[in-house]
Amino acid sequence: MIDLHMHTTFSDGSISPEELVAMVIEHGMEAIAITDHDNTQSYLPAMKAAEGTSLEIIPGIEINTWWKGHEVHVLGYYIDPENETLKDVCKEHNCAREEQLTHLVSLIRKQSRIGITVEDIQAFSRPGGTIGRPHVAKALVEKGGANNISDAFRKFLVPTAPTYHRRETVSPHEAVEAIYEAGGIAVIAHPGDMPIIEELATDLINYGLRGLEAYHKSHSPAEIEFHCSLAEKLGLIVTGGTDFHGTPDLYPNALSRFHLPDWVYAQLKQEKRQIDLRSVKVS
Repeated sequence: MIDLHMHTTFSDGSISPEELVAMVIEHGMEAIAITDHDNTQSYLPAMKAAEGTSLEIIPGIEINTWWKGHEVHVLGYYIDPENETLKDVCKEHNCAREEQLTHLVSLIRKQSRIGITVEDIQAFSRPGGTIGRPHVAKALVEKGGANNISDAFRKFLVPTAPTYHRRETVSPHEAVEAIYEAGGIAVIAHPGDMPIIEELATDLINYGLRGLEAYHKSHSPAEIEFHCSLAEKLGLIVTGGTDFHGTPDLYPNALSRFHLPDWVYAQLKQEKRQIDLRSVKVS
């Protein structure tokens, strides 16, 4: 079994890379990709935690982008975490996140009696990790501004909320190019969220897009079939993962709702071999 979409405390996940590795080993995973949002800090601690085991840790990332009114997430597999182009995109993203955070705090303070600060939010994030809306939601709950995480999002953090401030970020084209430059395989995450998927994927192929995440917990069997067919039509591979953000006790339920065929992993590894061969020929 493999899981190609997982998150840790270095972005909006609930467990550390070490805890995640222990969890997936317990469940007999052959390979995983930790795809934290806009950073690759989880890779080295995960690799260290997996030493002496048969578990393959695929270096990964999930880059949040915006295009024509749609949030588009781009996954990268087998990336070089130290690639300068990729690091520049992550830096740009995190600067944008800091700006968004400042605006959110200002709007919440102005429109409510909640004395939330940037420092309150940072306390829920990991040093070196990515700060996002889930961290804001946790701080709001602790401050008494919301009953729970869902309530915090509904009141303050969804795009229709008066306190919401959208983050200005890179395009999916820039994200795909950065992953390509980092020697990785760029894949559009959970494409069922995007009605423009065929138009966008066709365009992104010119920038280095290589796959669609057809297998995702939010996709119905019909959506999985549609995206597998679309990938075949466009000459792309398909991937999949649980998109896991939770704690170890929740993972069995996530796995029960998710099945990834063995050929997906074989296809991904073949794509990586082809990239390596091309780089050898170029050099």
